[in-house]
Amino acid sequence: MPDTPPASPATSAVISEVVDKYADDLVALRRDLHAHPELSWEEHRTSEAVVSALEGAGWDIARPPGGGVIAEIGHGERLVALRADLDALPVDDLISDPWRSTVPGVAHACGHDVHTAGLVGAGLALAEVATRGLLPGRVRLLFQPAEEVMPGGALHLISAGALEGVSHVFGLHCDPSLDVGRIGLREGPLTGAADSLTVRLIGKGGHTSRPHLTEDLTFALGKVITELPAILSRRLDPRAGVSVVWGMVRAGSAPNVIPHGGVVAGTVRMLDAVAWADAEHLIRQLITAIVAPYSVTAEVTYQRGVPPVVNHEESTRLLGVGVENVLGPHGHVSTAQSLGGEDFGWFLDSVPGAMARLGTRTSGGATYDLHQGNLRIDEAATPIASRVLAEAAVTALSAAG
Repeated sequence: MPDTPPASPATSAVISEVVDKYADDLVALRRDLHAHPELSWEEHRTSEAVVSALEGAGWDIARPPGGGVIAEIGHGERLVALRADLDALPVDDLISDPWRSTVPGVAHACGHDVHTAGLVGAGLALAEVATRGLLPGRVRLLFQPAEEVMPGGALHLISAGALEGVSHVFGLHCDPSLDVGRIGLREGPLTGAADSLTVRLIGKGGHTSRPHLTEDLTFALGKVITELPAILSRRLDPRAGVSVVWGMVRAGSAPNVIPHGGVVAGTVRMLDAVAWADAEHLIRQLITAIVAPYSVTAEVTYQRGVPPVVNHEESTRLLGVGVENVLGPHGHVSTAQSLGGEDFGWFLDSVPGAMARLGTRTSGGATYDLHQGNLRIDEAATPIASRVLAEAAVTALSAAG
């Protein structure tokens, strides 16, 4: 890391002291959130838990209409933001721990319970730093609703003024392929753009013995499924890493009936922001061309989701210094860009910032995947997240001076 000064030893000592003091409470909060997950735009109990944890610590707390929590502390012109997401996923929780989800069909399968508890811990630590006169500016905490839906709750908080005056914004995301005690850092693109695509075909159905008298919608649907990804690979720069993957297809209800309608839906992901700008128009054009020989009508719903997360050079350096102050010079490791979508990218479209990957795998333990009901988290990751976020905030404020 370049020679950006870390937080002062006195400040780091306060951060460690407070996080250690509340470590058990933070784990308990994470377990409580895990047991009571809430879907996107429904994070009312989760938000109340955040407010309850912070309201006695000196934070100025606001509840934007529509969801989320924004809290601020400190004085002066310099302002840094820290973000966590609140929502869970519509999947069954498959773990057997006492804190497994109590809500059927809903689970924290992406680690947002860890993100939220980690940011609460950072908030408690920074409040004590401010109380002792060691906070060189202001910090704003952004507890964001609805990260798991497109286009995401980041735009909601931005419209509520969450980034006004902010010089850097930082966030962490659980990485179950990385050991606890390690943070994955990457300057530049970290995630891909992610959009949703639904294609509904309408045409004349009939008996499978007479396809020539129909518009054979099922066959046309199959062409969309196979040909759209293939043609895109020849129409967009391969370095953009465009990926169309279908997650749902539905047509007909009997083997000898060509249906009147069918639908296929999936995601469109890419690594490149330039390709993202061109993708929707090209995809609509290609679908029209693919189905034209079959005389069916195509209704295309294309939902632009989130841009790539592109970590700012200086912000990445500052976050790395914060990591080193917590975990030492080997605490951060290089991490690859993924095709996963993350609406933190909207924040970085507005102000400089950086997101890092928080190791949550027990050393020597199993590797799990995100968005799966069997996701297991090493709970030591929660206080690590608290310390790293607090250190990053103070480091960025100190560097601004």
